[in-house]
Amino acid sequence: MIASNIRVCIYPKDVQRITGKTYRQARLYLHKIKANLNKEPHQLLSIEEFCDYSGLQMEHVLRCIIG
Repeated sequence: MIASNIRVCIYPKDVQRITGKTYRQARLYLHKIKANLNKEPHQLLSIEEFCDYSGLQMEHVLRCIIG
């Protein structure tokens, strides 16, 4: 089995890098997306769900996250 460096989940620090918002604003933004998608607080948010909600392209988001 080959390990991949691509993550599935997005975290507030990633949103902070992408949007330039503060950590708290990024956390609240992810909370807003979870509420909109009817996710439980313990459930993680995928990068794909974030891109669908924010309207950003997956390639741009991955470039910001991975570097």
